[in-house]
Amino acid sequence: MPALLLSLIAGTGMAAEFNVIQPDKSAIGFVARQMGVPVDGKFSKFAARIAFDPARPEQGNAQIEIDLASIDAGSAEANDEVKGKAWFNTREFPAAKFVSGSVKPLGANRYEASGKMTIKGRTRDVVAPFSVKADGNSAVLEGAIPILRLQYGIGDGLWADTATVADEVQVRFRFTLAAPPPATLPAKKK
Repeated sequence: MPALLLSLIAGTGMAAEFNVIQPDKSAIGFVARQMGVPVDGKFSKFAARIAFDPARPEQGNAQIEIDLASIDAGSAEANDEVKGKAWFNTREFPAAKFVSGSVKPLGANRYEASGKMTIKGRTRDVVAPFSVKADGNSAVLEGAIPILRLQYGIGDGLWADTATVADEVQVRFRFTLAAPPPATLPAKKK
């Protein structure tokens, strides 16, 4: 009986937190508006450490780092342009970072993560609304962070004109997380 009770406690308490990222099922992209037309793009390289427990969402946390040179803005010419000094200046600022240690439940599997976004050496407070779909030992966190690109110095000079490229950009994310494997109890010696 005690072994059964321990396995039930271990199975329910430990599998609740999702913290093992599945990179092949995760993505970070963006939507900007150029001359009023939505333009989609994505980043192919990023590192993320995320911990989320639906039973204790306020303890959730995230550290995400995006390799800005891994951008796909739709063409080789566009990719070269946005890596340059007027946009991301990837030589001097190779990564964007988001760090959050605060999650607020909103109800109906919706949440907000408050944190700090750093791009081109400039850090701003941001709120990232997201939803969670948990299914067994995995969960999908999906949402968007609205940012104002000019606050980060993205698009200097001629590109600062918001009639050409809108100031607001939606950074979209989808992270698939797994629960860590359950801890096993050492075998009892005979």
